[in-house]
Amino acid sequence: MRRLLGEFNESFRIAFAQIRANKMRSVLTALGVIIGIVAVTLMGTAIKGIDRGFENSLAMLGDDVLYVQKWPWRGVEDWWNYQNRPPIRPEMAEQLNRVIEGTPNSLLEVAVPVAGRGATVQAGANLVNGVTIIGTTDLYSRMLSADFSAGRLFNSTESAAGRLVCVLGFDVAEALFPGRTALDQTVRIKGQPFTVVGVIAKQGAFLGLFSFDSQAIIPLNAYRKYFGFNANSSQLRVKVRDKTRLIEAVEELTGAMRRVRGQLPGERDNFSVNQQQAFKEQLDPIKKGIAMAGLFITGLSLFVGAIGIMNITFVSVKERTKEIGTRKALGARRRTILLQFLIEAVSICLIGGVAGLILTFGLAVGIKSAMPSLPIVFSFGLVVISMTVSVATGIISGFAPAWGASRLDPVVALRYE
Repeated sequence: MRRLLGEFNESFRIAFAQIRANKMRSVLTALGVIIGIVAVTLMGTAIKGIDRGFENSLAMLGDDVLYVQKWPWRGVEDWWNYQNRPPIRPEMAEQLNRVIEGTPNSLLEVAVPVAGRGATVQAGANLVNGVTIIGTTDLYSRMLSADFSAGRLFNSTESAAGRLVCVLGFDVAEALFPGRTALDQTVRIKGQPFTVVGVIAKQGAFLGLFSFDSQAIIPLNAYRKYFGFNANSSQLRVKVRDKTRLIEAVEELTGAMRRVRGQLPGERDNFSVNQQQAFKEQLDPIKKGIAMAGLFITGLSLFVGAIGIMNITFVSVKERTKEIGTRKALGARRRTILLQFLIEAVSICLIGGVAGLILTFGLAVGIKSAMPSLPIVFSFGLVVISMTVSVATGIISGFAPAWGASRLDPVVALRYE
């Protein structure tokens, strides 16, 4: 055991001495490995970033909420069937809540009507375009996963009366009232004066696309008065008591909605129950595409790098044939020569792997600085994978020349010119 450790120690010293002696050759040899490691780590960072962004976005949406709508979020084939469905009316929320209350041990907690559309919000000379106006009831407070930075949601009295009060998203409040509080201020929505009763704390964006901070929430009765009713944007949001039992909750909600709709057994559902899982299924092809592209680039780079390392190791064996003959004549074992060249190949790959990780980390920091809303996840697992790939590449590419060096005849090697 002690002898084997000594051989390892000596092999490492010789390997690094050779790398130092041929710096430029070693760097060029490791270039393929560097590119491969950058590709695999960037791929992993992108996929983990998408997953992290999706999880964060679900937390903002509420991962324990189901959506009853006219249209499904995916898989629309029979377009006319969906188009001819009756609308989801806000009044159905009350009927659904009565069904929920009458169901023993129901997995559903409460149903809330929600409608939405884009509009401009103005305060004095300041205005914000493209704000999502959400019309709902006071029960919406049970859906909100965000905190309030100031104020509150409108109460049941304000909701029922359709009072002109609103809750602003963080970005809207900041844009309309820079440097001062938006609470109790007046904003104009659809030309009507709404009093700000609350401001939601900053939440961020959904996968960098839809901003949760660019919205305004108003009572549903006020929304219907000034924006009217749109069958395609009206929905019911239903909070689930136990999000670990979503499949059962969907089944219960489907049965309850059929009762509300008055559908007979055997009739096709004339509504859709959507859940956030549909977003994840839409993201899977994107993640697979990134993975396939990353693996192709990684494989190609590592293949080229492995050929380069194998070639350089063969050259190194030829250059040091007399040295190998001398060492074998002095009693060096085959495994000692094998280890020497194998460790040299692995060391070059490890240097390439470390350089690739440093480069990837720098790129990740740069991307994060340029696009703060984009989730970047550089995990310890990626470091382990990168180092494992580097070592494997070194062993595979260096084994053949190292094996050839260990099998050299000392007499022939000593005569080599």
